Amino acid sequence: MSTIIPDQCSSSRRCRWCNPRNPLYIAYHDEEWGVPCHDDRRLFEMLVLESFQAGLSWECVLNKRAAFREAFDGFDLQQIISYDDAKVSALLENKHIIRNRLKIRAAISNARIFRELQQEYGSFDAYLASFTGSRISFEHNQTSSDLSDRISRDLHKRGMRFVGTTIIYAYLQAIGVINAHEPECILYQGGSHATPENAHRP
Repeated sequence: MSTIIPDQCSSSRRCRWCNPRNPLYIAYHDEEWGVPCHDDRRLFEMLVLESFQAGLSWECVLNKRAAFREAFDGFDLQQIISYDDAKVSALLENKHIIRNRLKIRAAISNARIFRELQQEYGSFDAYLASFTGSRISFEHNQTSSDLSDRISRDLHKRGMRFVGTTIIYAYLQAIGVINAHEPECILYQGGSHATPENAHRP
């Protein structure tokens, strides 16, 4: 996918939530948000980051993303599973990330469940596909859906935390399961319908 240079596009042609004064936000909107992702490492990273967003703005999390990557060992699943109390204490002292004990503990326990899902389905991507049939939904101006409800319920049942339907809906938007670019946006691709993923890959 080609990179959109900010100077070539007015902010009014992006989704309204994209802060035109934040280069990180522009790059995230133009290059990542809504692009289908099948890499389990990034799927895990985004799940952790979305869980940290709870009660905060995504821009706040995005601005700290590089610090999160460093603090959480590049979101290496096996390392996070092995985190002990000393590591939790170190994370709580790291002023460059969001220091919330419950969310940090949830990231560790969620990592274990993420690994269990990989073992059960072959990959976390395959787990998500069991709900979606590998299809992309095109919709906007929503904060939850039947799909996010079902995935959220299943993750809760398995023991994950900070995976309510609103968080999961935002997660599905971020990883391209739901393409939610607004009609006025330069990246808008279609109306409220579902289509095979390879038919509308950016």
